[in-house]
Amino acid sequence: MRIALIQQHATHDRNDNLQRGLQALEEAASGGADLVCYAELAFEPFYPQRPAEGDPRSLAQEVPGPVTEAFSERAAELGVVVVLNLYERDGDLCFDSSPVIDADGSLLGRARMVHITDYPCFHEQGYYAPGNTGAPVFDTRIGKVGVSICYDRHYPEYMRALALAGAELVVVPQAGAVGEWPDGLYEAELRVAAFQNGYFTALCNRVGVEECLEFAGESFVCGPDGRVLACAPTGEDHILSTDIDLSEVTVSHARKLFLRDRRPELYAEWLSR
Repeated sequence: MRIALIQQHATHDRNDNLQRGLQALEEAASGGADLVCYAELAFEPFYPQRPAEGDPRSLAQEVPGPVTEAFSERAAELGVVVVLNLYERDGDLCFDSSPVIDADGSLLGRARMVHITDYPCFHEQGYYAPGNTGAPVFDTRIGKVGVSICYDRHYPEYMRALALAGAELVVVPQAGAVGEWPDGLYEAELRVAAFQNGYFTALCNRVGVEECLEFAGESFVCGPDGRVLACAPTGEDHILSTDIDLSEVTVSHARKLFLRDRRPELYAEWLSR
């Protein structure tokens, strides 16, 4: 199975961002991709780099809506699974949301980022409500896919919940800036998560210079043995494609040993502190 991560820049021209994203989907599919993933807020500027002003809900869009409908139509034509990320409005609440579209074009649902932070250039609490979809795993044509949106990947509890729900691949739509964390930490974090939980991880980062941030790119894929399988370049639009074998999940150390030997009867008390 081949997965493709679309590492692209975004401008204030949302239609141009969308059209480039759709073009990248076709290019990835023509290269044999079975699943295509996009970065965090892939088709719009990274709004939280500035504190929210006025009513930020005016920037958000519904799901289903024009973006998901465009990708659903194209996914069905191409026969690929698509994981998006966008600023979603649902009633009076807005979310950092990843709709998941199956290879027949059906919208399987969405994952909403659970953990919402606030620090310089990442003023997310002014834009997003905490996600209310739990830690869903989607049964797609190519396998069981979980989504960990950006900040959620820092929480081992969330990453373990995806494993317990049967995820074989966890995609991470990301907005990671140059110099935000020590060199190599993105990879280290998801290598450990892949190894400890026995699934593939695929981080798809945005790229480009915006108002306050320069996004790094450097998207990558890890196997359930913790190895980095492929990595995209720094600072440029790129489609990272790589082949993965989901049968490696069932023979991973985590699936044979770590999950088997858990002691969940002890954890509730420890984690309630």
